[in-house]
Amino acid sequence: MALSLTTAFSHLSLPSTSASKPHPLPLLLRLPSSSRRGPRLALSASAAEAAEPVEAEAPAAEDEVVAVEDELSGAALRKYVKQRLPGGFAAQRITATGRRKTATARVVLQEGTGRVFINFRDAKEYLQGNPMWMEYCKVPLVTLGFESSYDVFVKVHGGGLSGQAQAICLGVARALVKISNANKVTLRSEGLLTRDTRIVERKKAGLKKARKRPQFSKR
Repeated sequence: MALSLTTAFSHLSLPSTSASKPHPLPLLLRLPSSSRRGPRLALSASAAEAAEPVEAEAPAAEDEVVAVEDELSGAALRKYVKQRLPGGFAAQRITATGRRKTATARVVLQEGTGRVFINFRDAKEYLQGNPMWMEYCKVPLVTLGFESSYDVFVKVHGGGLSGQAQAICLGVARALVKISNANKVTLRSEGLLTRDTRIVERKKAGLKKARKRPQFSKR
């Protein structure tokens, strides 16, 4: 019996010693986990591959827009305007002249997308980004709903930017009347065809300004 008990205890101690070795169990646990994670990695890779063309297309479109903007600037913009106006401003069909203060603007209308070019430059650049002056150039077009139907080409000189913008407004309104006489009623009701004749009065001799006199001194 003693021998049988010792042999029994020895058999019982063997699993404990084998359990102290952690090699078999972690190997069995790692194999299923690696097999389960395999498809997940494949799905993520396929999703990344599917997403790559979309991400690559977006910068390409942005690069194209930037390239177009770069082309229409400086000498390229001047060349573009000359191509659109063969023979110069005088050879175009839809032309009109607008005046305000000492500014004179010659305006040409062509079918387009609503861009405005002033003296071979973009209107936003020429008018220094002033929203009010830029709005003057498009008021007649917006009034008739043609803000995205015509491109405006302008050659202007004299006066300041404010007077030039208002001269362009009158020139665009007069050009729209040449396109269709039916536009005259709407533009006239909005006061866009009225020439503003107010100008700065000239300075007189002996005065500080047009009418301001020096202070009177009795003695």
